Amino acid sequence: MPRSPFPAMLRAAGAWLDAERDQLILWLPVCMAAGVLLCFGARTEPPLWAGAAAAAAAFAIAVCFDRPLTRGIALALGFAALGFASAQWAIARAPPLETDLPFHAVPLTGTIAAVEALPNGRRILLSHVDLGDRTLRRMVRIRLKTGDPTPLAAGDRVRVRAIARPPPPPAYPGAWDTRFEAFFADIGAYGTALDRVERLTEGPGSPFQTARETIAAHVTAAIPGAAGAVAVTLLTGAARGIPEADHEAFRQSGLAHLLAVAGLHLGIVMGCALLLTRTMLALSEHATLFWPAKRIAALAALAAGFAYLQLTGAHVPIIRGFSMACLYTLAAVLGRQPVPMRALALAAIVLMTIEPWQVPGVSFQMSFSAVIALIAGYEALWPRLPARLRRGWRGHAIALSLTSLLAGTASMPYGAWHFGHVQTWYVPSNMIAVPVTAFWVMPLGLLGLALMPLGLDRLALVPMGWGTDLLIRIARFFADLPWSQPSVPHMPGWGLAILSLGIVWAGIWRTRVRYWGFAAILGGILSAALDRPPDILVSADGGMIGVRTADGVLLGQTRAAAFTRDAWLTRWSVATARPLPWSSCGDPACRIVPRPGTRAALILRGGVHAVSCDGVAAAVSAEPARGVCHGPGVRLVDRFTVWREGAAAIWLTPEGAVVQTDRGTVGQRRWIPPPPVPRAAPVPALPLAPLDEPPVSTAAAARPGVPEP
Repeated sequence: MPRSPFPAMLRAAGAWLDAERDQLILWLPVCMAAGVLLCFGARTEPPLWAGAAAAAAAFAIAVCFDRPLTRGIALALGFAALGFASAQWAIARAPPLETDLPFHAVPLTGTIAAVEALPNGRRILLSHVDLGDRTLRRMVRIRLKTGDPTPLAAGDRVRVRAIARPPPPPAYPGAWDTRFEAFFADIGAYGTALDRVERLTEGPGSPFQTARETIAAHVTAAIPGAAGAVAVTLLTGAARGIPEADHEAFRQSGLAHLLAVAGLHLGIVMGCALLLTRTMLALSEHATLFWPAKRIAALAALAAGFAYLQLTGAHVPIIRGFSMACLYTLAAVLGRQPVPMRALALAAIVLMTIEPWQVPGVSFQMSFSAVIALIAGYEALWPRLPARLRRGWRGHAIALSLTSLLAGTASMPYGAWHFGHVQTWYVPSNMIAVPVTAFWVMPLGLLGLALMPLGLDRLALVPMGWGTDLLIRIARFFADLPWSQPSVPHMPGWGLAILSLGIVWAGIWRTRVRYWGFAAILGGILSAALDRPPDILVSADGGMIGVRTADGVLLGQTRAAAFTRDAWLTRWSVATARPLPWSSCGDPACRIVPRPGTRAALILRGGVHAVSCDGVAAAVSAEPARGVCHGPGVRLVDRFTVWREGAAAIWLTPEGAVVQTDRGTVGQRRWIPPPPVPRAAPVPALPLAPLDEPPVSTAAAARPGVPEP
């Protein structure tokens, strides 16, 4: 009888696990991230004890059992449960939603938590907002009137008349939910000021927020225009003041990461601090001979990095970079050799423990995928290069191009999934812009910060402005090239999960089994071919209806916000849309067959009283349309549907229509407002007859003057 292949396969698997034993621990943060996503993806709020109980049970099994396989599975499940519990705790400690905001303009009195510069004005973030009858539990972000000259700073107590609204719902079911982001940012409403803001009292404010505003004022005074806004972004992390055209140029050229303060900026700051400290210590013979100069310089660099982290707002990429920097500094102090991938794993665990809501966000995904690719790519490719290519200017050029290629390629799928675009010229643009940033712009900016207390900051900030202006020109040049930012088909969620698993698989393993990860990456990319966009979209306020046809996208109604329209075009991978041809419909409704082989849809106009819907799979109306459409098996989506269920997406098939709504997709979570309750019809206050008069019959009441028989 032929021998069974299973024993040989088991021996091969055992040999592979022995070879990769040191890498197994790197899968624990991956399991933790899976637990976080599982918690946020649930349609109902799980019991608060579920994650903690599962984690305790799993870790108890890992401690009590000695078998490596059992212990490994228990640890993996324990970290998944730990991520689940971390997400649950983040949800539980967030304040409840503000569900009873007034629908009219009201005076808001609050304390300024932050002042942000915009291209055409300013906006403020108010905490402890007083409405007169109550104090809000969450903050309110208010856009001030254009040209409002009132001097404002963090900590000031102000009053402003504004209209505030809750965070808007997604543009379509499954789109990025602003309510999720606002819930964890402690923001309860967004508003627009109707009058000038009135400053009631001055306050001390946060020292770092005050420092940001002071630095921004000095920089914009020395560097006017867009170049100054870019300089403010690099030094303080506030990117709102950059004109939208220039911001778009940075995105199209693949240089948007320069405006998102991350590991590159932190590395430059810490590198400059390290070089300065070592140089100053080297000037003293006693310090050079008797002091641990390397350790002192490493600690000084870490302190500078922490100050920069606080100054720029502690965003996801810089938290990741600082966590890794802490491990590297600890290794330098203890005289040990750091392991880059373990430092990244530790940074992921720290970040998911502190801010687990960042895991579904684009910043977390792009940042960690880029660093995984950099670490694994350099470990695999750099030693294979000939020694002559790793030295001198050739080595610097190859390292720069390899860094841009690895980081940009690994983060590109996440940008495509969130934004629907990819950047074509990211490698050459980064090869030019990154050295300008690292050796010109950032060092001069740091020198300007050092000279600011002496009033000599213009000596460094003005040349820094020349560099930021050059960065803008580089971004515009590559953005204007052909195919700088082509649209790509949307990847389904399960395809992105497979691609992410492939990136992690290829980055963690060191043996040949890592190449299986590239097959998973390819499978995730090809999954976009299996995604079918919806045929019809209806906005959450009923203000816009979109239909995807073979000839392009047609839009009926245009009362929705511009970001809804842009999100729809991105979802459909088109650049423009045409108005729905009401004039050529003929009837009080447009009958459209989006694609051959599917049933028709009927787009109803406002004011339609009755229409035949025979042979129609779905009827869509921006107004209430109950009882208007008559026909068997018709799915009706009208103003009441989106009022109760949120934005709607419709897929037409030969059998009928499939309708998906926002509330049906996300379920009922704490960041989702409760379903609206219809108002009861008011009961008319009719006059009552006096008790001493006989009742009047219905006939007599209907015919005044005719006596009752």
